[in-house]
Amino acid sequence: MPRRLGQHFLADGSYAARIVRAAHISTDDMVVEVGPGRGALTNIMVQQRPRFLLLVEFDPELADGLKRRYAGHDWVRVVEGDARTVDPAHLPGIEDVPYKLVGNLPYYAASPIVRNFLESSRPPTVMVVMVQKEVAAEMTALPGEMGLLSIGVQTFADAERLFDVPPSAFRPPPKVVSAVVRLTALAQPRVELGSRKSFFELVRAGFRAPRKQMRNSLMMGLEITGESASSVLVAAGVDASRRAATLSLDEWGALYGAWRVAPSRTPDAVTGQ
Repeated sequence: MPRRLGQHFLADGSYAARIVRAAHISTDDMVVEVGPGRGALTNIMVQQRPRFLLLVEFDPELADGLKRRYAGHDWVRVVEGDARTVDPAHLPGIEDVPYKLVGNLPYYAASPIVRNFLESSRPPTVMVVMVQKEVAAEMTALPGEMGLLSIGVQTFADAERLFDVPPSAFRPPPKVVSAVVRLTALAQPRVELGSRKSFFELVRAGFRAPRKQMRNSLMMGLEITGESASSVLVAAGVDASRRAATLSLDEWGALYGAWRVAPSRTPDAVTGQ
């Protein structure tokens, strides 16, 4: 079968087993696998017999193949869909129960898939996913190296990089190294969010010009005056000369709190709607 939709299929069984082990799947677990492809991870999880296994596959041909392969397993279900936009709250079989997510994510879709599930009203308790090495590094970055994805992930989960996977483990081999990360969802976001939309509007503004000082980035990203940007930074206790990558999540939370009540905000933004 030719490579489809830019996906590289995991062919090394030892790495597949390590990924599944990292999710600590038991017979009581409800599991969602994103991007099952040819079933490298699926076959191992089927042997472990979780309570329910939902496979979300974007490629129609691969989804049909999975349906035929697991037709005799009434606790395995295949859904054809785009994990970047699907609403986890409406996935069949896991509507109102805790679940885990496992997946070898396509490189081009990894970040939006992770954020779609983490930021949903029904996030998984644990996500164990394989992504491009550089994406894994940003997901798990510490202040000084953080980016927009770092904030997006670590606001909602503890992020841990587990191990790298070489190109030789895939068919066809990609030109990059992959890495497996484990994301453990938090009971509450690390930042007190009046509005997720307005919080990430602020974060995107901060990273609008990542090499510039925060004052200038906020001016550009939020289209506000230098005086307004400075007043928000002072209220948050953040040095205006800092750069976005150096801020901790606590500092982003303080900055968001100051921005929510800033005089330059509109009334609906102040209330967090």
